[in-house]
Amino acid sequence: MQIRGKTGKLSARKGRMTLSQWQLWSMMIIPIILIFIFCYIPMGGIIIAFKDYKFNLGILGSKWVGLANFEYFFKGNDFWRVTRNTLSLNFLMISIGMVCAVGYATLLFETLGKRNVKVYQTIAIVPNFISWVIVGYISYTFLHPQSGLVNRIIELFGGKAVDWYSTPKAWPVILTLFNVWKCIGMDSVIYYATLMGIDSGLYEASALDGANKWQQFIYITLPQLSSVIIVILILKIGGIFRSDFGLFYQLTRDCGVLYETTDVMDTYIYRTMRVFGDMSTSSAMGLLQSVVGFVMVIITNTIVSKVDSDKAMF
Repeated sequence: MQIRGKTGKLSARKGRMTLSQWQLWSMMIIPIILIFIFCYIPMGGIIIAFKDYKFNLGILGSKWVGLANFEYFFKGNDFWRVTRNTLSLNFLMISIGMVCAVGYATLLFETLGKRNVKVYQTIAIVPNFISWVIVGYISYTFLHPQSGLVNRIIELFGGKAVDWYSTPKAWPVILTLFNVWKCIGMDSVIYYATLMGIDSGLYEASALDGANKWQQFIYITLPQLSSVIIVILILKIGGIFRSDFGLFYQLTRDCGVLYETTDVMDTYIYRTMRVFGDMSTSSAMGLLQSVVGFVMVIITNTIVSKVDSDKAMF
């Protein structure tokens, strides 16, 4: 009877909210309100994707057209070009960016001296805080058809200057290089933090067994990083139908000649609103991006959970 009484008291205490829990919930009130106002209430605007939106009629007064806006985009001449560019360029940037970030984090981990690590890490992170507008002007100084630094170097070695802003095939490489340069610092931070948590005894034992640095990377570093890499990969694949608008708009300077290889969903949506004033089609495309991203996260996570459930997000 005494044991039952004690159990009843413990369960009653667990059912009550302690002072510390009240403090935590009170701290969450403002973020919850902000998320509700800025993330959930605007979701009501999704209805525009299913209407022929007119500014003078408003959202509720505009005519309901169902899936006509999606059909218009799917049957348009730009659908395959925009979709191909978005998926291929994002896949290129995700794969190359992840390899470079893991490689850079590994180099930092192998660097001797905390001061050296801080210097190299700061140098890599600084570009992340530079606006794409400024990066666009920097790229223009490099790629200017007449006075660009790249063309000057080409001419110095006896080559012929290239009009980069009229050469669409060169831009997947150019965009990928600038994206890696700008993002490698922040992307490598997570990997570097994971490497710092690895037991140094593993590396010492492998060195005693005669393993070189490459073998240590393959058999120790990569397996330890695999969980983090998979989680980040799932999140990035969730945004594979979205693109960094600043990267694709500012660096290309919105040159129509380059649309063949650089026109992606976000720039197309922006142009649809700015030039044609078509809010309905642009809203439909934005909703499509969100749905595809959600589906890709579910599919990727399901595949990972089938292979190794411990490495899946949920």
